[in-house]
Amino acid sequence: MTFSRKKSSYFIIIPLFSILFISCSAQIDGFVRDGGTAEFRLKTALEPRTATLIRSIMNFMSDTGNVNILDGEAIGKSMSSAPGIRSVTLKNTAPAALEGVISLANVGDFLTLTGAGNGAGSGAGGGAGGSAGRSRFITYTGGRTAGSSSIILVLDMNSAPEIIAMLSPDVEEYLSALMAPAVLAETSTKQEYLDLLASIYGRPLANEIYAARIRASIEFPGPVTSVSGGKAAGRMAEFDIPLIDILVLETPLRYEISW
Repeated sequence: MTFSRKKSSYFIIIPLFSILFISCSAQIDGFVRDGGTAEFRLKTALEPRTATLIRSIMNFMSDTGNVNILDGEAIGKSMSSAPGIRSVTLKNTAPAALEGVISLANVGDFLTLTGAGNGAGSGAGGGAGGSAGRSRFITYTGGRTAGSSSIILVLDMNSAPEIIAMLSPDVEEYLSALMAPAVLAETSTKQEYLDLLASIYGRPLANEIYAARIRASIEFPGPVTSVSGGKAAGRMAEFDIPLIDILVLETPLRYEISW
């Protein structure tokens, strides 16, 4: 294991709010339309032990003015400047829970990376090459015949830190406090990471993170002809992703949907 503890200083600078997908369970329902526009409705909540941990750190920092552990308004503002996002509306349904809508002008432009990469195109007709010096987290190809449209999503140790940093600096700091390998660009197995969490925060918290899942149900413009990493029925593709897979990225995550 090459995962280090050099980020221990983050234990006292955890921000006052965390973010979707972080030590939580989440449900995402949405649609992708012809041309690549997309809209996703999110419901997410911190798990109880994680919420207690964040609240205790907030109290330690004497930041008692914010009653929300998750701050929907602040998270929405930080996300709204990320590449490809048309609008974000998030609101609190409880101090540790929020819901809202994330709208994309083109799914292929979502979180476009600045580093050199495959430069896969996006938009209707698929576009080839992309912008010089930029690569894509999501590759969208919009064809004109059945079975010729697709979305490919790839998350690995090269892209994850930049993607998380683009979403919000607070996300990056919070995940650093949780020592997530995907943020620190450190190599770890899932079991090694869980053992490290247990040694710092206790086994119950590690078990809570292990059990958390991201569930998504997405509608596409036509019947789904193939899907990897999930299942499909008609126009719908469904995914059930363990949060630990995203936090550790022991192996790259790749999802592909064709319709």
